[in-house]
Amino acid sequence: MQFRISPAAIIAATIATGLSFSASAHVTLEISEAITGSYYKATFTVPHGCDGAPTTKVRVQIPDGLTSIKPQPRSGWKLAVTKEKLAKPLDNGHGGKITEAIREVSWTGGPLPEDQFEEFKIQMKLPDAPNTTVYFPVVQECPKGGINRWIEIPEAGKSSQGLKLPAPGLKLKPKS
Repeated sequence: MQFRISPAAIIAATIATGLSFSASAHVTLEISEAITGSYYKATFTVPHGCDGAPTTKVRVQIPDGLTSIKPQPRSGWKLAVTKEKLAKPLDNGHGGKITEAIREVSWTGGPLPEDQFEEFKIQMKLPDAPNTTVYFPVVQECPKGGINRWIEIPEAGKSSQGLKLPAPGLKLKPKS
């Protein structure tokens, strides 16, 4: 007995596979490893909107220990930062002190349609913490209450594999 699959069935299966993949795709970092204590340009890729709706806001939380935060503006998006006063000032490496830190960067506007992707970039100085992973919780907002919260952080010593909504992670490698 010969089993034949029609070209229409192949096309339908391909489309269904692509749609299910895009629905499960999450916000990622373009480069997921960097040298501890170095400057790093984080490129966050937002792969789609929210359940058919376009993305109109992206918020990235900045973990403790990161300094010299400089977000890149995006055409068509309004850039904003949320700062927090530090309990203890940090040395800026140039003879001065850092008294406040950026805790969140957000871009509002767009919109980013469901069938397109966008990149949002932040330059930063990484902490001197080799063999650790720094996680960046990201919230993606869409009109009419659609929200994707890419905020899950694995327990210490565990992988983010299997998490439904993982926060993008950056592995800090030792200086060579």
